[in-house]
This record gives sequence, C-alpha cells and structure tokens, in this order.
Amino acid sequence: MSLADLRTIVAEPWADWGLIDSGDGQKWERYGAVTVVRPEPQAMWAPALDEWSPDATFVPGSDEEGGGRWVQHRPVPPSWPLARGMVRFHASLTPFRHLGFFPDMAPQWDFMRSQIEQGGADAADVLNLFGYTGVGTLSLSDAGARMVHVDASKKSVEGGRANAMLSGMGDKAIRWIVDDATKFTAREVRRARRYDGILLDPPKFGRGPEGELWRLEEHLAPLLADCRRLLDADSRFLVLTVYAVRMSALAIGELLAQLTADLGGTVECGEMAVREESRGLLLPTAIFARWSHD
Repeated sequence: MSLADLRTIVAEPWADWGLIDSGDGQKWERYGAVTVVRPEPQAMWAPALDEWSPDATFVPGSDEEGGGRWVQHRPVPPSWPLARGMVRFHASLTPFRHLGFFPDMAPQWDFMRSQIEQGGADAADVLNLFGYTGVGTLSLSDAGARMVHVDASKKSVEGGRANAMLSGMGDKAIRWIVDDATKFTAREVRRARRYDGILLDPPKFGRGPEGELWRLEEHLAPLLADCRRLLDADSRFLVLTVYAVRMSALAIGELLAQLTADLGGTVECGEMAVREESRGLLLPTAIFARWSHD
C-alpha cells in the first residue's frame, strides 16, 4: 500500500456512546444516560439540530493548552458505568474535558483484537503504552492477550484496575505498571523482551511519575525506534494514535514504515473520525499509523 492512500477509520455509535450532533465549534455526545457538550474546533459547520439540551457543558479556560470547568445543567453522578462488548468501565466528568476514555479508539481496539484472534491458540503478549484507564487493555485482554499496561499516572492505573474489576476481569493476565513510557520501553529493550503487539497513544505534552518530560515532536521517534526493537518477524501489530498536535498522518506513517521495513507486512496511516448520529457526518478526531503482519 502506498502511504499516499490515506485511510479514514470511523467510530460508529454504540448503545452506550454516540455523537448526537456537532457544529459551531462544539459537539454534543451521549455517554449512557448522560449527555454532554464539549469544545470541538474541527466542527466548523452548522449543527443539524436547532437546540441542544445537555446535562453538562465543558467551558474551556483562557489557556489553549488546557484548563476549564464543567457546568452541570442537571445533576450528573461522580461516575457511572458504561460498556462496550464484555468490557465495562467508569465514565466521569474529568478536569481534562474528556470522560475517562476515548470512544474514537473503538475501531483500533477491534483491529487489534482481530490481529490477536488470527494468531490462533497462542496467547499474544501486548504492550499498551500511555494506557490511561485501561479500556483498550481490557478489550485486548478479553480477546486473549497477555497485557502489560503502562501509564505515568497512578490515578489512571488505579482506574484501569477498577475497570477490570467492574468487567469481571480482575483475574486476567494484566500487569498494571506506573512508569514513564520511554524509560519502561528502554528497559524492556535491554531485557531483550519481545511483544506480539504494541499500542501507544501518547499525549502532546506530559510528565512521568518522577517529573520526566515528554514532548511529542521530540520524543516520539526515539520511542518508536525502541518499540520496533521489541517486535520481530512473528509480531502482529503496532498501532500509534496522535491527538491535538500539528502533525501529519503521512509523517508518522513514513516514520513507522521506515522503522518496520525489514519486517515486511503493511503500514497504513490516515485519520480517525466519529460518525454523527443526526446526519451521518464524519467528525475528525486524530491521526494514526499502524503496522500489521500480513
């Protein structure tokens, strides 16, 4: 496949989540019985619906790098359970404007599940870097993978453990690790570890548990190079997703293609989007690049 053939991967609505409408720089979503409005700069068009009636609205701060607050128009519980397939997880109005998971990742979870299931009876060893609250980890664990879940936030890892218990997956083969992703990956390289699959969903900027600095533009390429060292000819996939950054899907696609050239297989890149329920419009959310073994 030529990297010029960009793909669009679309997250379709499911029972516990959907994009109701979007426009005028905002989006109206449903998370179970709770509906919320959040800022969305990509929604430059007019909304389909004349009126929105959310339970809560996120009002951003003046700093474009973050900040803001939730305004509740009707009472919203501190957290409430949602599900996708066999995975159950908690949603909440976080200070970071999202609700504790990223629904547009669902097609990527399904892609990785298919790669795991194609491996047959042998359980896959999968590394999830920047794993957050573990919804992706649990989805892949449900497909039979042995998971290593790494996140710099102790609170996020605790949230992942809680989601595992909520899903009845407390006894699954999952290592929950609070660590800096780059340091952990470098140690795995020194240990000569290998993985069948790797998922990484890095932020634009962040800090590790000991104050380690992460800047996507500076640190992504070295981290990907170390991830490549954890793969071999029998590995099945590497999936990279990138949000909120001025970066091209072609750029990260070419980076991954060069790093995995000796493995063969296929590299795809493009945009991730969610489908609006009111008119079927596609709202872009992120870019991605992924390698898979043919």
